[in-house]
Amino acid sequence: MNKISFKIGLLFFTAIFLIESISMVFLHNTIIHSRVYDELSALQTRGNNHREILEAAFQEETIKHIALMESRTDTQVILTNPKGTIYMSSNKVTPEMKKIMKLTPKKVPHKGLILEDDWQHKAYIASTSPIVIDGKMNGYVYMFQKTLKIKELISDLNGHFILAGALSLLFLFIMIMFLTRFVTHPLVQMSEATKRMSKGDFSVSLPTLGKDELGDLGKSIKILAHDLDILKNERNEFLASISHELRTPLTYIKGYAEIAKRPETETADREKYLGIIFEEAVKLSNLVKELFNLAKIDENNFSIQKESVHLYPYFKTICDKISPAFKENNMELVFNCSTNIYAEIDPIRFEQVILNLLDNARKYSEPFTNVIMDVEEMADKVFIKIMDRGKGIPEKDLPRIFERFYRVDKSRTRALGGSGLGLSIVKQLVEAHGGEINVISDPNEGTTFEIVL
Repeated sequence: MNKISFKIGLLFFTAIFLIESISMVFLHNTIIHSRVYDELSALQTRGNNHREILEAAFQEETIKHIALMESRTDTQVILTNPKGTIYMSSNKVTPEMKKIMKLTPKKVPHKGLILEDDWQHKAYIASTSPIVIDGKMNGYVYMFQKTLKIKELISDLNGHFILAGALSLLFLFIMIMFLTRFVTHPLVQMSEATKRMSKGDFSVSLPTLGKDELGDLGKSIKILAHDLDILKNERNEFLASISHELRTPLTYIKGYAEIAKRPETETADREKYLGIIFEEAVKLSNLVKELFNLAKIDENNFSIQKESVHLYPYFKTICDKISPAFKENNMELVFNCSTNIYAEIDPIRFEQVILNLLDNARKYSEPFTNVIMDVEEMADKVFIKIMDRGKGIPEKDLPRIFERFYRVDKSRTRALGGSGLGLSIVKQLVEAHGGEINVISDPNEGTTFEIVL
């Protein structure tokens, strides 16, 4: 038995054993007192019956009849005069009986009373009933019964209780065995599952555990295993992508540096190779910068310093900054925004978002097309749309474009110098502002990114 099963079983056993023991002791004492009370009441009632007969016919023949009748039972009757002198007994009077008779008080109620009820230590229990005829005391009827009968009755009762207790303990033990197995088996399964998860095995399979807290815990573990499996795969893909992204520019830099430093390399070629080295170094620097930004976002080491920003001049400045790059590609950036829209944003962080989206629109649009940036306010929300007329994004790729290092067109993205990190950073920065970003795209029609603040 595992530790948790033993602990839970011991706890259940102790608790139920204590409850059962207290109940058994209480029930045992109650039954004993009830049986003793019944015996005493029956003895007193029997004496009162004899008394009533004698009060109706106090004759020698009646007295002999009572003595004869009691001589054949397990009780004994003694008849005395008012002074205590015995003139009839159904059996031999013992010294113990005489001692009990001396305990008779001066005034005994007509309904009688119990003279001795100590069945545990005395040889007899006894009662007395006064005989009153025409208002005059004529004597007493004493009834005696050996306590041995009561002791035998209690002994039998104890035997039954011991047997019932033993059967209850056996049933309790069996019940706890099943109960602890029922309760702890799912916990053991979950423990084994978490051990496998700690070793990198996230193929967790747990049975349906119901709708209670154990079931919720099992579902949480399966969700955690699934998320960790996804995280593991994403980490592996992330490391592989970083390795690829770093290896490519480093290979160019190393290769062209070796060629450039050769003495026989002509000056024009050397300048060309140095230019390639510089371009790859810039790409490498940008990649490291984006990785650094992602690391800060993941570790929550960056902060969003929001302030009220007048959006028209803010976005106009950004568009003016990037417009020359559009003109170089024979494209036009169209900016539409009302002059009275304000929003709570971090100007520095949000500029990174807009520049990234506009740069993507420029890279993936054809010459002699327009890229439109449209800003409007509706129902206390600000909608920022950036629309291009490029080749669009295939429907199967739309759900993954915000993943790190994911590229729709890998060969073209390499040529344009993209790393596949920009949109991931954009999404996290927008969400850090409390907003959301969506994308709509039609192949060969264009793509629209919409930010809602």
